[in-house]
Amino acid sequence: MTFQPKFRAIAATALSLSLLAGGASAQASGETIAIVGATVFDATGAAPRVANVVIRDGRIAAVGPDVAAPAGATTIDGRGKALTPGFFDLHTHWTPNGAPNQTPAIATAYVEAGVTTLNDFHQPPESFAPRRRWLSQLASPHVNLTARMSTPGGHGADWADTATTKWVNTPEAARKAVRELLPYEPDLIKAFADGWRYGFSADNTSMDVDTLSALVDEAHKNDLKVVTHTVTVERGKVAARAKVDVIVHSLQDRPVDQETIDLMLASGTAYAPTLAVYEPVKPGQSPPDSLDNPRFVQSNAKFQYALQNVKAFHDAGILIALGTDAGMPGTLHGFSTLHEMELMVQAGLTPVEALMVGTANSARAMGVLDDRGTIEVGKRADLVLLDGAPWTNIADVRKTERVFIDGRQVVGPGTALPQANAMMTLPATPAQALIDDFEGEAGRTRLDTLRVQDTDGGMDRSVLISLVAPEPDGDKALRLSARMSVKDDPHAGVILPLSRGSLEPVDARAFEGLSFALRGDGGEYKVMVRTVGGWWQAEVKAGPEWATFRTPFADLQPAANWRGDQTPWTGADLLEVQFGGGRGAGEALWLEVDDVSFY
Repeated sequence: MTFQPKFRAIAATALSLSLLAGGASAQASGETIAIVGATVFDATGAAPRVANVVIRDGRIAAVGPDVAAPAGATTIDGRGKALTPGFFDLHTHWTPNGAPNQTPAIATAYVEAGVTTLNDFHQPPESFAPRRRWLSQLASPHVNLTARMSTPGGHGADWADTATTKWVNTPEAARKAVRELLPYEPDLIKAFADGWRYGFSADNTSMDVDTLSALVDEAHKNDLKVVTHTVTVERGKVAARAKVDVIVHSLQDRPVDQETIDLMLASGTAYAPTLAVYEPVKPGQSPPDSLDNPRFVQSNAKFQYALQNVKAFHDAGILIALGTDAGMPGTLHGFSTLHEMELMVQAGLTPVEALMVGTANSARAMGVLDDRGTIEVGKRADLVLLDGAPWTNIADVRKTERVFIDGRQVVGPGTALPQANAMMTLPATPAQALIDDFEGEAGRTRLDTLRVQDTDGGMDRSVLISLVAPEPDGDKALRLSARMSVKDDPHAGVILPLSRGSLEPVDARAFEGLSFALRGDGGEYKVMVRTVGGWWQAEVKAGPEWATFRTPFADLQPAANWRGDQTPWTGADLLEVQFGGGRGAGEALWLEVDDVSFY
C-alpha cells in the first residue's frame, strides 16, 4: 500500500508576480508559458535532451523536441540552459540559525536556490493554520508542516513545550498522540526515536520498537508519512522494523551492516542522510586550531561513516532522498540543499544520481511522485532553469537563472518578489482587553489560543503541572505547581498566546499595561511579555492571599539575552504573556493566576 500524505499546494498562489522579459504582461496563474530549446533533465531516467516544455494552468502540458509554442504563449529562450525539476529538501528547521532570521527571508533563500518542496520540522501544530495563511502570501516553496513526537526527556523534547513536541513512551500513548494531532492537519510526523545524541550523552531516552511501530501504524491509517531522527546503525534497525517511511539523518556510529540493509529494503524505508549538517568544516568556516581536538576528531569520524553508509545504502538499492537539517548552526537555508547534492557526489554517487536524489527520489520518498519531481505531462510545473550541465558537473546546480513554482516564475529576469517577502512581521491586529479569566473552553484562553507550558531546556527539565481548578467562591483560576530541575537557573511557567501559535502579533498601544490576580508561595515571580523583537519582564511577589496587580508597560524591562535579540518596546507587536518563576535546584514552586487582561 502506498501512503499519500495530504500535502498542500502552498506556494505562490496569491502572488502578484511579473514576467517583464520580452514585454510580456503580468503573469496570471492560467497563462501559457513555453520554455524552448533547453536541455531537459526530466529525472525519469532518460538522458538529458533538447526539448520544449509547455506550461498551462500551473501544470506541464507538453514536453518534446517537436512541441511548438502555442499561439499567445509567453516564450522563454532556454537555448544553452539546463531545465530540471524543482529541488526537494525533506529536513529543514525554519529557525534563525540558518542565516536568514525570519520566515520571509527563509522562503526567499529557498526559492532562489530552486527548492520548490520541503518539510519544516520546527513549528508547533497550533501555528499550522496561521502559518499556512502567511506562506500563501509569499514566494515560497511548498512547505509541509510536520508534527513532532519524542520520549520524555528525549531528543527533540529537550527544548520545546509538549504542544510542539508530544511526549510518548508506550504504544497507547503514541496512538493517542497521533489522533490528537489530526485536527491540525499535519502533513507528516517526525519521531525523535534515537536518544544517542551523537555520542555526547548516554542513550537513555530512545523510543522502543513497539511504541514507534504503533506511532507509524496509526499515522499510516490516517495517510500520514513518518520520518525519524535516527543516527545509529542499531536504531536504524528499529526504525526499519517499525516501517518508518524515511530516516532523515545519517547512521554514523559505524559502518552499516547487511542486516540493516536487508531490514530497510524489506520495509521500504528511504534514507535522507543530511550530510550538510554533519560536515565537520562547512563552506565558509575555518578549520579548528588543532585537528587533534577531540570533538573535531569525533565529528570527522562520524562524517566519514555518514559518507560511507549513504554509498552502501545507494548501492544496495535503498531509496536515497535529500535532506539537510538546514536551520541548525552553520547549515544555511537554500545553500545547504544544493550543497547536499555536492556531498552526495563526494560520497560516491554520480552527478546524475545526485540530481535524482534531489528531485524524483525525494518525491517518491514523500509519496508525491505522481504530482511532481519529474518533468512529465500532467505534473506540477515546479522547474529550475540554470546555466551549465549539472548532470556532468553537480556544482552547476548553483547557476540558477529562473525558478517556477506551480508554473509561475518566482525567480528570474523581470520577476519581482512580492512585498510580503520583504516584511519581517505579519500585520498586527488590535489587542482585545480580556486575555484569560480561565472560565472558557478547557485548555484554551478567552482568545481561543492554546495555553502552553514552558520550562527550562535540556534532558533534565523542571516538572510542571498546570490546570484550571475552581476556587471556593465558584470562580476558576489557573494553578501551577513545579519541581525545579537540578541545574543553574531553572524555571517553569505558563504562556498565554495572544494569537494562535503566537504567530500573528497584536497591537496593544490602546492600553497602558497588564492587570492580573496572583497568589503563591511568597516568592518572586516573573510576568513576561514576548514581542516580535524580544522578551520584556517585571517581577512581582505574591503570598498565599489573592492580590491584584497592575504592571504598566513602562515598567517592563528587557529580558536581555534570555531568548534572542531585543528591540525597543513599541506595544504594537505583542505575541504572548507568560507567568512563572524560578527557584533553587530541586525546589518547589506554586502559583495561581486569574483575570489576566490589558487595562
